[in-house]
Amino acid sequence: MKHISSRDNPAVKALAKLAGTAGKRGAPVLLDGVHLCQAWLQHHGAPDQAIFDVERLSQPDIAALAAAVPDRDCLALDARLMQSLAAVESGQGVAFQVTPPVLDLPDAVDENCVLFDRIQDPGNVGTLLRTCAAAGVKRVFLATGTAAAWSPKVLRSGQGAHFALAIHEHVDLAALLPRLKVPLVATALDGARDLYEGLLPERCAWVFGHEGQGVAAELIAAASLKVRIPHDMVAMESLNVGAAAAICLFEQRRQALRDKPD
Repeated sequence: MKHISSRDNPAVKALAKLAGTAGKRGAPVLLDGVHLCQAWLQHHGAPDQAIFDVERLSQPDIAALAAAVPDRDCLALDARLMQSLAAVESGQGVAFQVTPPVLDLPDAVDENCVLFDRIQDPGNVGTLLRTCAAAGVKRVFLATGTAAAWSPKVLRSGQGAHFALAIHEHVDLAALLPRLKVPLVATALDGARDLYEGLLPERCAWVFGHEGQGVAAELIAAASLKVRIPHDMVAMESLNVGAAAAICLFEQRRQALRDKPD
């Protein structure tokens, strides 16, 4: 394992540049922290490169990660250099440089899934990914204009949800519609029924929209079902998209579990 102590080292400069990128499709990213690195190893194997705080290599979790990666692909940085790469001030002393998978669109979608329609806030995207994973959704489609799924802020708020999901980015959602073999369900205010009145489909494609503009009009028009979440409109005009998605997905899950035979 190579030990680096100089900020001027080309490898350190390249890592610093990578740490500031927005997670462009198909480009390498840095996974920061023990949990994300462990998840990558479990689901994808060894990273392109592993970077460690030289002072923390004796810690059990970090030592185990170092042992799982070929020595030639490991770097040990002085603590001050490692901290400069961390996504948060309390860095955990390990990062993986990885190339996220780029998935082809399936020919047909017949499972529960979620469409992200231009959701721009990275925290909202990460939270929504985490909610999808917790609700048992396995596949998500992110429209062009949505925050990059593998950007540092989305990774941080996703808390490992990326590894429980098939994530498709830069998707033309209107062009995706013919591939859907399940009904499209949209959240809306006009012409929508109360979420809690009647049954939700056991499998469907949920679409949640832009924080300010909501779901695009063409997707609303294509929806088989439009639902609204009843809440105190006097106190708050609308709900955060992450909160709205959690309410919808877990109401669907509640109904599905309730209707299953014992």
